[in-house]
Amino acid sequence: MPFEYDNSVGKSEATLTLTDNRDWTVKGVNRLTIWYRGSSSNAAETMYVVLNGSASVDNENPDAALAYLWTEWNIDLTRFTDQGVDLSNVTSITLGLRSVTGGTGMLYFDDIRLYPPER
Repeated sequence: MPFEYDNSVGKSEATLTLTDNRDWTVKGVNRLTIWYRGSSSNAAETMYVVLNGSASVDNENPDAALAYLWTEWNIDLTRFTDQGVDLSNVTSITLGLRSVTGGTGMLYFDDIRLYPPER
């Protein structure tokens, strides 16, 4: 998914409302994985993901938007349940960049998946 951002107004987001596969507890899944890549010419803004419009998890890498190679971001789902998200009823997922510098850039997101515990 191409994602062009302009944070001169504060933040940039893309939200998907889920109508199918809203139960994220099936088969013991415990992590959300998002692949992304950016560009060294991007502004370094804070990348985040939000579930159900309220529970937000920031990417730990403050320079994530600058990654010019495909990068895997693994998020333990307890980071969302600790904020009150009911994983049996996930209604939306939002990817975004919060303004640090008010900058602009282009990102690509791919392979947004749920995974069970590693064996």
